[in-house]
Amino acid sequence: MTYYPNPDNLSLKSDRPWLGSIPAVLSTLITTPLRSSALPRPLATTTPGCTGIIADSCYSRRRGCTRITLAQQLCLLPPSRAAWIPSGVAHRVAMQQSVDYRSIYLTPALCADLPQQVCVIAVSSLLRAVLEPIALADFATDWQHGKFAHLLGLCLSEISEAAQQPMLLPLPRDKRLAPLLENPQIMPPELQVLEQQIGASGRTIGRIFRRETGMSYQQWRQQWRLMRAMELLATGRSLSYSAFELGFASDSGFIAFFKDLTGTTPGAWLK
Repeated sequence: MTYYPNPDNLSLKSDRPWLGSIPAVLSTLITTPLRSSALPRPLATTTPGCTGIIADSCYSRRRGCTRITLAQQLCLLPPSRAAWIPSGVAHRVAMQQSVDYRSIYLTPALCADLPQQVCVIAVSSLLRAVLEPIALADFATDWQHGKFAHLLGLCLSEISEAAQQPMLLPLPRDKRLAPLLENPQIMPPELQVLEQQIGASGRTIGRIFRRETGMSYQQWRQQWRLMRAMELLATGRSLSYSAFELGFASDSGFIAFFKDLTGTTPGAWLK
């Protein structure tokens, strides 16, 4: 696999037609921070050919924050979390500020007991320790014998048993709601404002969201606010700045909102 060093669109593309005989694990290691502009840029974009060859991928964040856009979902990947992306799932990865991450790619034979859908998992200290030598391993590493076979087994076990995190936001498909999704960094309006913007009643909007996301509009908006709060905090924004950006009248209101949805305070979550 090759990274093409175009800073405006860094893409992961295959330049090896013989990849049908790839080893059980491919890994990607980025140790030098990549600085981005104020707006996130795509780092890795899969192609249909790649998803058929590179069976499954696991991105692990060590620093900064990553947004993964799927067909009908938005996925947030803050530090100490990993995203599991099954085979054939087209996705776009945009990283903000400094980049420091590890990723591995697994062949289908290794994935039978792993999640069948995209999910975000907590990275345990053991999984973090295992990812490092796997990412540093040589391309020709023998994954069936010796130390690396044990590392791979531990990695698969940790991924399958990891606690899943509420970092996925389902996106509605209805064309009337397209303006709502044009800029995912702008906070969705309150229901009454959205009614005026798209010319639909609150009941109609509610039916659309329940049918296409499984949530009411208010629940969906609260999940958006939570994920945006995590993104702001993970990229170095202060608690007061985050509270203001998300429409809270006070820091205490923001802390109460965050704790109610996550069970912990913003400060404890960042540690």
